[in-house]
Amino acid sequence: MYDHYDALIFDMDGTILDTEPTHRKAWRQVLAHYGLTLDEARIIDFNGAPAWRLAQFIIDTNQSSLDPHLLAAEKTAAVKAMLLDNVRPLPLLEVAKAYHGRRPMAVGTGSEHSMAEALLTQLGVRELFSAVVGADDVKRHKPEPETFLRCAALMGVAPERCVVFEDADFGIQAAKAAGMDVVDVRLL
Repeated sequence: MYDHYDALIFDMDGTILDTEPTHRKAWRQVLAHYGLTLDEARIIDFNGAPAWRLAQFIIDTNQSSLDPHLLAAEKTAAVKAMLLDNVRPLPLLEVAKAYHGRRPMAVGTGSEHSMAEALLTQLGVRELFSAVVGADDVKRHKPEPETFLRCAALMGVAPERCVVFEDADFGIQAAKAAGMDVVDVRLL
């Protein structure tokens, strides 16, 4: 079905791994410690973005003076502890398995690189991907195209020969800005 592409790039959270409920739980746990609140419906607006961007929104909304990078780091630590026991694959991971050895593939995620590596390894699927690009591997995050352009460069494939699988508006914008075709997995 995707044979006319030279490479496949997958977002991770909500695309190939079911991590979203655990991310929300980690945010609730960390925010409760500071007496902060979050309208969980707004989390969707930040899918694909690094955690510090959502942390900044939470801080602004709650009129807090916390550091967004420190708050995001605390949330990341909480989610790491929870996710390794709770992560589950999503059906789209079968596409990656089907193309393993046939096309180079990468993961381009808004999660930190170490988190992505740990989760993919935990599920025994890290070897499917020749490259993993996390939020801390780039300076300009989704919706900017840098994450996906770096994936293409690491695979040695021209951006226009790649297809990206995404579940978030930021990621879809990033893929289009990179000159890549994109599959909105929410429509599958």
